[in-house]
Amino acid sequence: MADLVLRTVVDGIMCVTLNRPETRNAISDDDMLEALLDSMADADRDMSIRVVVLTGAGRAFSSGGNLKKMGESGGINDRVPAQTWRNYRAGIQRLPVLFEALEVPVIAAVNGPAIGAGCDLACMCDLRIAAPNAQFAESFVKVGLVPGDGGAWLLPRIVGFSKACEMALTGDALTAEQALACGLVSAVVQNEALLAEAHRLALRIAANPPHIVRMTKRLLRTAHNSSLSVVLETSASMQAIAHTTKDHHEAVAAFVAKRPPVFKGE
Repeated sequence: MADLVLRTVVDGIMCVTLNRPETRNAISDDDMLEALLDSMADADRDMSIRVVVLTGAGRAFSSGGNLKKMGESGGINDRVPAQTWRNYRAGIQRLPVLFEALEVPVIAAVNGPAIGAGCDLACMCDLRIAAPNAQFAESFVKVGLVPGDGGAWLLPRIVGFSKACEMALTGDALTAEQALACGLVSAVVQNEALLAEAHRLALRIAANPPHIVRMTKRLLRTAHNSSLSVVLETSASMQAIAHTTKDHHEAVAAFVAKRPPVFKGE
């Protein structure tokens, strides 16, 4: 059986590709979920990985939940509601928890439809760029469900409460251009150039000191849920560490000498 998640590393950029095109890269099945969790956790542990690019094989980014299995006994939907609750917590809800804890920056290269949990997966990433044929749908309501994987928390933080309500309550899909207009993605790129553009964006991030990039991402994530006083305290603590790094001293020396810096992650 083909690997459910493909990994390639070039220039310190790991490209993680969901590789089950026959299900349009549904992520709710246990084997796909575990493969994705493992790939992202491995990238986060490896300081040689500067940035992750997440994309999908075939014509879809991710269809989210596997609708064909949602009514099956023993699937995520158990005949006992309390067990269904446990299945969500032990299953797909591990994804937003992991993504929120990641220090490595993650770019979603949305190559096609991102539907339901697939839309939420894109929202779990730090940056999103899209191909012209990409679609984004917070479409749980269309199948008689609520966002079970954190979408109600994720989406308003990206597009604002009103737009998130429109998407979640209608279930209607946004085109790539509409997603660009509301800030859900930061760029729309032709299909054949999507991964190359994602790689170029990743290289712009990777050009900076690796420890500082990861701390900056952690600070931004912390600021989502914290008061100004907490963010300032966390910033001061991280800054105290940053001042001691060799990369900081190299950045200052290179600036003064008017030469490109050479960062070593030290």
